[in-house]
Amino acid sequence: MSKDPTNIISIPGLKAACRNCSLYHLCLPLGIDNDDMDELDRIIRRKRPLRRGEYLFQAGDPFRAIYAIRSGSVKTFAATEEGHEQVTGFHLPGELVGLDAIIRERHPCSSRALETTSVCEIPFDRLEELGGKIPGLQRQLLRLMSKELLEDEQLMMLLGKKSAEGRLAALLISISERFKQRGFSASEFNLSMSRNDIANYLGLAVETVSRLFTRFQADGLLSADRKHVIIQDIKRLNCLARPSGESCERELSR
Repeated sequence: MSKDPTNIISIPGLKAACRNCSLYHLCLPLGIDNDDMDELDRIIRRKRPLRRGEYLFQAGDPFRAIYAIRSGSVKTFAATEEGHEQVTGFHLPGELVGLDAIIRERHPCSSRALETTSVCEIPFDRLEELGGKIPGLQRQLLRLMSKELLEDEQLMMLLGKKSAEGRLAALLISISERFKQRGFSASEFNLSMSRNDIANYLGLAVETVSRLFTRFQADGLLSADRKHVIIQDIKRLNCLARPSGESCERELSR
């Protein structure tokens, strides 16, 4: 049976598309030979682009694959006991989604596109099989899983200890650094998530988030035109994002 070119990524295309993506390190570990590359080529699929608002998966869906964001962005969210939506994360190009479903084999949360988004689908059973054949592949997967979970854990710990302005600053710094790691601008980017989603994620009122954006602009920390953000004073924004406001004040007073 011939390969479906709409679903299977060619190796040359894969190299180019994933060069600045965490999937690059998953699919192209050092020392892999051509036969192994062909094996990887057969299991990695490119899903059709998701339109804004479309689901990548929903809570309760059987776990079959992990996903790497090629372009665009998605949010993950769960339902509270009252039936409200609780945003649990925002995922940018090069990041993996669906790792939290491995242990129970069902997705504990939903994932929905925040904009037009392209995704690579990696069937987990096939990936496990290849992990036993390709040296370094399983280790790379575990390393990526650990990195993603550690970053989420660190961000949530910071958000739990901060003032409202510190929470928003920490989120903006996190997004800035994640874009920078993937070769994009750290100071100018689009926030694909709505103010409501940001407020939900940070545990703040949407009015508070809007007021903070206005204050950050008045203080010269950033400029924002709808979703387009330019960070103008990364040093001061970093200070606000730190756990200790005192150390921030000392540094800025120098």
